Amino acid sequence: MSATPHRRRKLRRSVTGAAVLAATAGVFVAALPAGATATGPEDGGSATTWGHGPTVEVQLLSFNDLHGNLQPPQGSSGNVTERQPDGTTTSIPAGGVEYLATALRTARQGHPYTITAAGGDMIGASPLLSGLFHDEPTVEALNKLGLDVSSVGNHEFDEGAAELARIQNGGCHPKEGCYEEGKTFPGADFPYLAANVTDEKTGKPILKPYTVWERKGVKIGFIGVTLEGTPDIVTAEGVKGLKFHDEVETINKYTKELNRQGVRSVVALIHEGGMPASTAYNYDCDSAGPGDGISGPVVDIARNVSPQVDALITGHTHQAYACSIPDPSGRPRTVTSAASFGRLYTDTTLTYDRRTGDIVRTRVKSANHVVHRNQPKAADMTALIDRWNELAAPIANRPVGYISADIPGRGAGTYESPLGDLITDAQLEALAPADKGGAQLALMNPGGIRSDLAHKAQGQEGDGVVTYGEAFTVQPFTNMMTVVDLTGEQLLTALRQQVSGANADQPKILQVSRGFTYTLDLTKAGADRIVTGSVRLNGEPIDPVKTYRVAMNEFLSGGGDGFPVLKEGRNKLVGPSDLDVFNAYLSAHSTAQSPLDPPKADRITIVK
Repeated sequence: MSATPHRRRKLRRSVTGAAVLAATAGVFVAALPAGATATGPEDGGSATTWGHGPTVEVQLLSFNDLHGNLQPPQGSSGNVTERQPDGTTTSIPAGGVEYLATALRTARQGHPYTITAAGGDMIGASPLLSGLFHDEPTVEALNKLGLDVSSVGNHEFDEGAAELARIQNGGCHPKEGCYEEGKTFPGADFPYLAANVTDEKTGKPILKPYTVWERKGVKIGFIGVTLEGTPDIVTAEGVKGLKFHDEVETINKYTKELNRQGVRSVVALIHEGGMPASTAYNYDCDSAGPGDGISGPVVDIARNVSPQVDALITGHTHQAYACSIPDPSGRPRTVTSAASFGRLYTDTTLTYDRRTGDIVRTRVKSANHVVHRNQPKAADMTALIDRWNELAAPIANRPVGYISADIPGRGAGTYESPLGDLITDAQLEALAPADKGGAQLALMNPGGIRSDLAHKAQGQEGDGVVTYGEAFTVQPFTNMMTVVDLTGEQLLTALRQQVSGANADQPKILQVSRGFTYTLDLTKAGADRIVTGSVRLNGEPIDPVKTYRVAMNEFLSGGGDGFPVLKEGRNKLVGPSDLDVFNAYLSAHSTAQSPLDPPKADRITIVK
């Protein structure tokens, strides 16, 4: 039975490891480190070498959520957490396509049967080096990386279905044309799979639903889906004319189709994920300790996807894991994710039985590996980055502001971030004048803050200098700002929707502008987490019947990220882009002699 969207959105703690393995004694070993061995009753004692004998070792390399990060990500977004033998953790700088290319090419050595796959969000929400050119540089890099297949993710739809088709098929941008004289964008060498995304008029998938990788008689099918809730987290224009279907039902449908074609080995690429109990990339997801394991939508998906699917490559949550989750028949199955931004890759061994055409599930092993920056850079990627950087330099390197220290945003690890405060203050200041909208407060979705502002110079600009390119990396969507009328009751409802409804299990805490304060009580559940009477604007309690002018980007005012009440806003005024507002604030409030200090992030009081 397939999981319903409602049931999948409820995070379920899946405690795997000893408890599951004990129930399936001798049946499965998963998430072993590279080079480890695993045997079981299905193996029959047969020897496995590279293509000789009845079985073949197929190497599956995978990553997800690259988001156009060709250069090493800034701040904490460019680190991964490693768990040490004594239980402590350390932070390791990682990522950058020059290093990712080297890591993947090194990993492939000695593996004649090797596939490289991705779990979506290769493009979209990208830094300026890629985003300025509608992600053509990233697709070019992925082609050079030897990517064989990718599912679409929600961010592949940021610019709509027509632009996604161009990304796949090539051609110059319809408005901006070709970026380099004499060169036409060739498109992706690899197939983007969109099995659960159909055209509303024709009912057919907008891109290929699956592909079959074949080498010397070895056949493995790949089915690609994005999360069914994509319309909730992409602008309405981006998903116009499209329908997004249940992930489980879609995967099961095309698994049967592949089986009818004689393809018995199937891997699902799913742009939806989970939340492991630890953020360490090498955490043993299958350990049996209290509170261990993985939760999130991927748990229900994995438990309902057909047992004929041999492994699930996932993404979207930007987490790192290599777990085993029972399939509908009760047999554990490998489910992986390689964090984000090219900081990790996953190496999975699939033992293919030539006699049955299927994967020997008892011998699947998988582990995540760090894309270290102490390895040689791939020369072709360096050349690619240099070439596009030269085109972007006149815009990217322009200083727009100055900061006195790191201002954490996406990497803050807290519900309220200093960068979130800075962004909302910028929005309030820009839209407070009567002729600009008369905003009294501003709200910002946390997912729209894509990076940190790092004090250390990324290039030649100098420490503390914020360039246009760095500001773009923080806010790459170029959402237009809006100001709307909301009653106090609607505003209170929006706060409650942060922790209830679609956001009940994965709260999305809005960033708020100065003067707006409230208490979030995490000891309570659902909407009750917003403490009654604590919500104030400039010291005054919010009046449920009073009307307030609220600034937010067009994504939020369209009800995005699970805030349907924000769609009810009246008297909408559309203003400048969020990026223009952010840059203007940085320029107006900082100089080299008087840089901006990080905000205190003290507007939301947290009770634990």
